[in-house]
Amino acid sequence: MADISAAMVKELREATGSGIMDCKRVLAEADGNMEKAIELLRKKGLAKAAKRAGRSTSEGVVYSYIHTGAKLGVLVEVNCESDFVAKTEDFLTFAKNIAMHIAAANPAGLTPDDVDKGVVEKEREIFRAQMLEEGKPENIIDKIVDGKVEKYYKEVCLMSQQYVKDPQKTIEDVVKETIGKIGENIQIKRFARFQIGE
Repeated sequence: MADISAAMVKELREATGSGIMDCKRVLAEADGNMEKAIELLRKKGLAKAAKRAGRSTSEGVVYSYIHTGAKLGVLVEVNCESDFVAKTEDFLTFAKNIAMHIAAANPAGLTPDDVDKGVVEKEREIFRAQMLEEGKPENIIDKIVDGKVEKYYKEVCLMSQQYVKDPQKTIEDVVKETIGKIGENIQIKRFARFQIGE
């Protein structure tokens, strides 16, 4: 078993924001391997996040982000369980990052339920016309169109979008990681994006 130094614990703590004892435990479990320890912490954080998902989120912030030049702005409501957490730097940084992501990625809604059904039907018609144009057999066109609509939802719904700061993660992944780090349930409740001329 590897000898776990205070410097290793400090490095892991700074990289993940996890507690000292958690860092010590996973470093011992990972035999001092920093990458493996980070992976173990992430898995444990996601497991904790799943347990917290049902808790009530009646506190939080409405965060405003105005892009340079004041031609684009975002308001986002992010909720948590306690007023104490709502005032922490980690929570406010999370809210800011989500607002900046919304400014950059321009989601159509939080989830598929929030996307205008008329827009989705229009997309469905376009996909269908493309498949007919390509000469796809009639009996498989509906399945292909359904798949394309699913892909469309992933691109335009905030929770399933790839996070602009780390495309390996979705916004949902970032929420779960933050729940694991902060120790409270967090929810992105709603948002509005304003752009001059739009």
